[in-house]
Amino acid sequence: MPKSEDWVLKNVGFDVFPGEAVGFLGQNGAGKSTLLKLIAGTLTATEGSIQVNGRVAAILELGMGFNSDLTGRENVIHTAGLMGFSRSEINAALSEIESFAEIGKHFDQPVRTYSSGMQARVAFAIATAYRPDILIVDEALSVGDTYFQHKSFNRIREFREKGTTLIIVSHDRSTIQSICDRAILLDRGCMIKDGEPEEVFDFYNAIIAEKENSTLMIKRLPSGKVQTKSGTGEAQVTEIVLLGDSGAVTETVAVGEKVELRIKIKIHKQIDELVLGYGIKDRLGQVMYGTNSWHTNQIITNARAGDEYEFKILFNANFGAGSYSVVTALHNRETHLNANYEWRDLALVFSVVNSNEHQFSGCNWLKAEMVVAQNGY
Repeated sequence: MPKSEDWVLKNVGFDVFPGEAVGFLGQNGAGKSTLLKLIAGTLTATEGSIQVNGRVAAILELGMGFNSDLTGRENVIHTAGLMGFSRSEINAALSEIESFAEIGKHFDQPVRTYSSGMQARVAFAIATAYRPDILIVDEALSVGDTYFQHKSFNRIREFREKGTTLIIVSHDRSTIQSICDRAILLDRGCMIKDGEPEEVFDFYNAIIAEKENSTLMIKRLPSGKVQTKSGTGEAQVTEIVLLGDSGAVTETVAVGEKVELRIKIKIHKQIDELVLGYGIKDRLGQVMYGTNSWHTNQIITNARAGDEYEFKILFNANFGAGSYSVVTALHNRETHLNANYEWRDLALVFSVVNSNEHQFSGCNWLKAEMVVAQNGY
């Protein structure tokens, strides 16, 4: 049989500027890991060119290049040497690498005895022992315990503050949106969107949910934000408003105020099961809270064309001061990935102001109480 070739990446081009953080996302097989290997220099492009200025540190695969018969310490010395560091530079950083990895006595045991999480710790500690000009991180940090993930991302943020350029692949929306300045979406080897992380993730979710005969609409709102809407159209949200404690429609509420989110829906084609999902996101697009009527056991059955429904969602606005948006989803099961009738980002935008509570930081108001007691009394 004649040999055939498949292009993993085709016509992909972009610039990443010093100190910028860019996240790459896309479904499996989109070409994300291949792209990172090209930038890191572990793969060579068939055509085109890649220009990299500065020293690159990459975490592409767990323990990539580790000798399983060598100890963690020996692998650190070997790997750092391959990175171009002298023995004196390695010796100067060795204790800090051991301390950061936090694997105790295992540091002097063969790597073949390590778990994947332990390999991730050592690999990350080596790659970040010396602040690089460019740090490339694949999904490696999704493995391991939550404590080390937090510790690793704190180091990444420190590098960013000092001017390191970050290129990261992750399926975790909060990771991309909290760290990155922009995001690039790859699909079957092509670059299809480059923009603000929230906008790109909304577009990505719409593509995943898109089914046959569904539509995908992109609209720029007066605020400058880009709204993504998709779905097959059997049902749609016709009205969404936020009511304050007084019962009047409002766009601004106080911290902790009792509010009502009212959503009206119209059916255009018979649906056996209809589920409403909603989420409240902060200004960066991170979900503060979200659920749907599947989880609350309030599924609408046998909805007919022309039927209209109204949902009233009551809650206290226990959020920090800032701007928030509501996303809505109409589907038939636990998630919108099965049958997406309508997905709408930025369906409603509202603000929370702190006019009555003590000053606090963060996204959520816990209404915490502080008790102070003197010893012996």
